[in-house]
Amino acid sequence: MKEYKTEIIKIDESLISDKNIDSLKQHPALEKAAELLQKGELVAFPTETVYGLGADATRLEAIKKIYQAKGRPQDNPLIVHIADLQELDKLVKGDLNLPAEKLIKAFWPGPLTIVVDKKETIPAATTAGLDSVAIRMPAHPLTRAIIEKTGLPIAAPSANKSGAPSPTRAAHVYADLQGRLPLILDGGPARVGLESTVVDVRKERVRILRPGGVSREEIREVIGDYLYEAQGADEGLENSSTVERPLSPGMKYRHYSPQTPLYIIEDEDFLEGLLHSNLQENTALVLSDEWASKYQSSLKGIKVINMGPRKRPDLIAAGIFQLLRYLDTLSLDRAYIEAIPENGIGEAIMNRIRKASSRE
Repeated sequence: MKEYKTEIIKIDESLISDKNIDSLKQHPALEKAAELLQKGELVAFPTETVYGLGADATRLEAIKKIYQAKGRPQDNPLIVHIADLQELDKLVKGDLNLPAEKLIKAFWPGPLTIVVDKKETIPAATTAGLDSVAIRMPAHPLTRAIIEKTGLPIAAPSANKSGAPSPTRAAHVYADLQGRLPLILDGGPARVGLESTVVDVRKERVRILRPGGVSREEIREVIGDYLYEAQGADEGLENSSTVERPLSPGMKYRHYSPQTPLYIIEDEDFLEGLLHSNLQENTALVLSDEWASKYQSSLKGIKVINMGPRKRPDLIAAGIFQLLRYLDTLSLDRAYIEAIPENGIGEAIMNRIRKASSRE
């Protein structure tokens, strides 16, 4: 694999707004990013969810560079990002159904990805050999400016080593992928902090394949009974004669994992049991504001890391990947993290925590 001298260019965050997209397209850093993408190179940039590792979604050699840079399994499909609804005509085979149209109207641009039947303009490498493609219109003005400037659909998984916690800051990208890409655009921290929700809209009943920045409750409010509610271990996997292939990123493999062994505090009984045991010296507890306050007298001498307030899961979501990366700076033997209620964005938070955790 080619080695690059990776450059980070900071974009003034005061310039990043919806009303300023046309001006952003003229920014020298975006002109450089567009030129690299048009040449088949990789560029990392912020989205409202996490930082993405972008490449021309229609160019086979560019797509191969994504998999190589991340060390990503070849059967893990990529999400294609667009900046205009008219681009769907070039990518989607057939017509969108009513629930798909409702979801697009409600949540685009934003952290929702739809899985649809694809046209041949998208190579098999982008979709891991599937006949479907995952498509999203991001809300981040910088992302949309890049896509518009480039004039291409952009495949962009999270800009990290495969399996590691997703990057929500440019520094995370640099730590994981330095030397593997020529350019990182630094647009500040990602606002949502979790990847997009992925839904399969190819049939009348919509299936949630990966929870994310748009909650199950929000989707249900828009499409009602069109939402398929069953949740099972095989959801999101497409049967093949030889292998089960995930329809969406985040389905098949262990993801988001710090190097520090991480275990889940499922309830207060579990926490109380830990506090009455002799915790190892190099152990940390990751607790909400509420639990840290409630058990303050029992936590003396124990390393406690704050995850934010249970009553504001959006704040926990925005910081969860930063927190998981922070654990690896502490030389811990293990860490325990509090489970939060799985409603709203809490479902997506716990999906990431469970995939990041070790088993005991």
